[in-house]
Amino acid sequence: LRALFPAAGALQVKQDPGEVQVAEGDRVALECQVLTTEPWERLRLEWMKGQEELCTIILNCSSRAPHTRCPLRLRPAWNSSRATLSLRRALGSDAGLYLCRVTLEI
Repeated sequence: LRALFPAAGALQVKQDPGEVQVAEGDRVALECQVLTTEPWERLRLEWMKGQEELCTIILNCSSRAPHTRCPLRLRPAWNSSRATLSLRRALGSDAGLYLCRVTLEI
């Protein structure tokens, strides 16, 4: 299989923390580390809550300055290979399962 798809396994995504409990009004930061073995042209990182896309960070290889599309109360950041999504004041409606989804264009 690797001979047919040499880029398979070229992307690894780690999300932290695995589980967190936050009281209403607290600040919370979710992290997503993206490790690649191949050079990439464009990287799209989406923060999902259930099936809903909350926030998107798009990076182009040539600029490295991220383009973000997020609601004002969510603060995305990108530093080297790590994305962070911060909520300054958590609300009860923020409870749920969050997922960092990464699409890489090689």
